[in-house]
This record gives sequence, structure tokens and C-alpha cells, in this order.
Amino acid sequence: MAKSASQPFDLITMGRIGVDLYPLQTGVPLARVESFGKYLGGSAANVAVAAARLGRATAVITRTGDDAFGAYLHQALKEFGVDDRWVTPVAAYPTPVTFCEIFPPDDFPLYFYRQPKAPDLEIHPDELDHAAIRAARVFWITGTGLSEEPSRSATLAALEARDKAGITVFDLDWRPAFWNGTARRDPEEARRYYAEALRHTTVAVGNLDECEIATGVRDPRACAEALLAAGVELAVVKQGPKGVLAVHRDGTTAEVPPVPVEVVNGLGAGDAFGGSLVHGLLGGRDLAETMRYANAAGALVASRLACSSAMPTEAEVDDLLARATPERSLS
Repeated sequence: MAKSASQPFDLITMGRIGVDLYPLQTGVPLARVESFGKYLGGSAANVAVAAARLGRATAVITRTGDDAFGAYLHQALKEFGVDDRWVTPVAAYPTPVTFCEIFPPDDFPLYFYRQPKAPDLEIHPDELDHAAIRAARVFWITGTGLSEEPSRSATLAALEARDKAGITVFDLDWRPAFWNGTARRDPEEARRYYAEALRHTTVAVGNLDECEIATGVRDPRACAEALLAAGVELAVVKQGPKGVLAVHRDGTTAEVPPVPVEVVNGLGAGDAFGGSLVHGLLGGRDLAETMRYANAAGALVASRLACSSAMPTEAEVDDLLARATPERSLS
């Protein structure tokens, strides 16, 4: 959706971007794969793409290498309708590349090439457009953005500038391989940065592993309550085959089962969920409907090979929902 100069973005995401190289053969070990498809990847970029596919005006704050893969990512963002004005090059580091193996229905190993350092961790606080971040209807940050400096300081500075204006989402996004030092082995070190970010956000979303890193507890209901106690207004706990639990500070609760599909590649489903969560929150849907919609979007991507190019349109989500089992909701 086009955005005029006077309009704020519906969504600005901040964080990871890279090139996904996915095998075009499923059920084959990476050593034996003969051909790959090239796609835009990275959670922050994928969430922006997912929301753009649903008609939202989106942008991403990130950095790429000053190389051919970086040029490809700019091209891909524009083709998906995502504004790339805050995507800048870092000459010192190559654009990250990620490979995966595809063993449906539930085994999708990832191989990240982000050394010696990923450019998206080189976002500096003094480069941020605070006015645009404050004005965006939704601002989205990730746990990976807290993993290393200067990205950590930039992420926290963006949250402070945002000051809970509008909807501010923290995607808990725990990937220990991206953290340096003891934080990779000891979640307590990472948890203190998560706690600081949670003070500035209105929505937290993550799976059980990520919620445990953020809160120290694992029971879904206890995770949600701990996230609310940390300062958010809405806690969204993804439980895999058990569906999703969402709890609002006002007492509203929704528990939504997964939408059954034949899984091709489960990677990217969480990012589709995120973009659709944003769409539902901006559209004023009730909590159960928002969760059911986001679940359906994630299911559609899981039934497809790629991530960014697989993000569904509103018509596709509506069609799947028309055939899905109604959710169970509580209040």
C-alpha cells in the first residue's frame, strides 16, 4: 500500500535481514541438495513483508553488506512493497546468508552464515529516525537486536524514543547462537536486556522457549502472567501443536488451536503470524479473531516452500479461515 509523505507507517520493524537459500528438494540432506531458491529472509524483514501483503504500509530499519546480496535485498523489499529508506550498507561485513534443510513435517535445520558479524547488528543509535519511530502505528523489535552492540543500544534507544506510543511489539526471538559470551550459555545475562525492553513495549510475542528466556518460567499461563507483570498489555504465547494463548491486561483471554495444513516448510510461519497479528491489532479485531487470523496466516506459509514470497494475502487467509475449525475463546 502506498504511503503519502504526511502519513505515518502502519508498521516499522527493526532487526534482522538476510538472504535465504532454500533447497528445491525436500527430504534431502544439505550435502546432497543440487539446487536452491534465493529469497529475502530475516525475521524483521519477513514481518514487514507479511504485513505489506495484507495491505499495510511498512518499512524496515536494518543494514546489509555493501555487496550484490545487499542489492538483491533492496530490490526484493521494493518488490514486496516494503519501504527500504532505512536499510543502509556496511562495507566491512557481507550480507548474511542462511541455508536450511527441509524434512517435513517438523524438522527444518537452519545454518546461519553471519560471521564475522552481521551488518544488521551494526545499527547505531545516532542513525535512528526518532520522529518516524514515534509516529508509526506499530513499532516492532526483536530479541536478536539485543544480542550485540551497537544494535542493543540502538534497539533500547528506539524503544525509549517510542515511549509506548501506539502499539510497540517485542518479538522475543531467542537465538542463542547470535549472542556472544556467557549470554549464549546463561540466559540470565540475556534476560536482563529482555526485561529492559519489556518495560517499553505493549505487546510481547514468542514461543515457549522464548517466553522462558524472557520470564524464567515455562508454563504458558505463567509465561503470559509474567510478561504482563513485566509491563506489556498483551502477551501472546505460541505453543506449537497446542495453538496460541493470548492474555490481555484487561482480563480478556483467547486460546486458539492451530489450523491443520500439510506442512512443507515450517520456517517463516512465525513471521507470517507476526505480520497478521499487526494487521489484526490495527484493524480493531477482537482478541480471539486476531489470534485465529494470525494462526491461519502462519499455517499457509507452513504449507509452502519459501518464507517472504509465501506470505499470504488477505483473501487467502480468509479462504482458509472459512474452512477452519472455530476457536475456543475465554474471557
